[in-house]
Amino acid sequence: MKWLAAAMVATASFLTLGSAPAGHGANVRVSGPRSNKSSLKLKTFTWTGRPVSPKAIPLGDGHVSTSPKRGYVDSCVTQFNGKGANGKTPWIDKLAMTWDARTKPTVEGAVSWPSATHTFSVIYASRVLSTNDLPEGEKTGTFPIQTSDPAYQYDQNPNTIVAQSIIENVPASPRRTSAPECLNLGPIGVTTDGVVLFDALDGEGRDAGAHEILDACDGHPAPGGVYHYHVIGSCLTGRAEKDTSVLVGYALDGYGIYAEWDSKGNLPTDADLDACHGRTSTVEWDGKARDMYHYDVTLEYPYTVGCFHGSL
Repeated sequence: MKWLAAAMVATASFLTLGSAPAGHGANVRVSGPRSNKSSLKLKTFTWTGRPVSPKAIPLGDGHVSTSPKRGYVDSCVTQFNGKGANGKTPWIDKLAMTWDARTKPTVEGAVSWPSATHTFSVIYASRVLSTNDLPEGEKTGTFPIQTSDPAYQYDQNPNTIVAQSIIENVPASPRRTSAPECLNLGPIGVTTDGVVLFDALDGEGRDAGAHEILDACDGHPAPGGVYHYHVIGSCLTGRAEKDTSVLVGYALDGYGIYAEWDSKGNLPTDADLDACHGRTSTVEWDGKARDMYHYDVTLEYPYTVGCFHGSL
């Protein structure tokens, strides 16, 4: 499994489709597939939280709430009736309540998707995230997981990756809501390679990053063929560069999701972030340095977004 100071994972079957705003092409900015990733060199700093080791990541099982809480997913869903991986999990230490990303198996395969396409456009007050949900510039594992794949003994994911037609209209200039909003199973954002992002829960309400068997880019398909991430892995974050902030996606409330490394090459921990898994700092936003709220990738649960800080 490729973990390079990043965060991860995936499951659930729900698809949010929007419609493009009315009007013509005034004030339109279209981003190409690889130019979506913006990065900014930060001032030298060190996170206050103790760095998380990939060999002992705190297990997020049970960290589900119905209100914003640091280190939890504020979930709109209280009853989990879906299915997750149900094989053996030798990489999970149930006594220590940790899991080892180094020994967790990865789905085999390196499948290319030449038809992958996505565009991010700013039209008036909306940022339109349009994608067919195939990872542009990346490869996936082979799904359904083959019986010959060693990962099959741990996860028999039967789903096939299928191109989707997804359009999400999010605020181009996100604003804080009066009270944070909960997350539903299904898409909570779109990443810069055109793949939808789910929250940190699998279909059974467990820590998806720990339990689900993913491919080398930390993705897998849900029922209906929706390929998605529950965590953000090194295929998106790239090589850790000290004091650097990299945009890796947009949440559905419009705020950016960033991978940020401190002067020691560490990602933040939950202790460095608020209840929605974000903070306010200087990031690159639409080509300019701006001091604004954003979500942060972590190596520990809930990995990307804990609740929506902004209005949907």
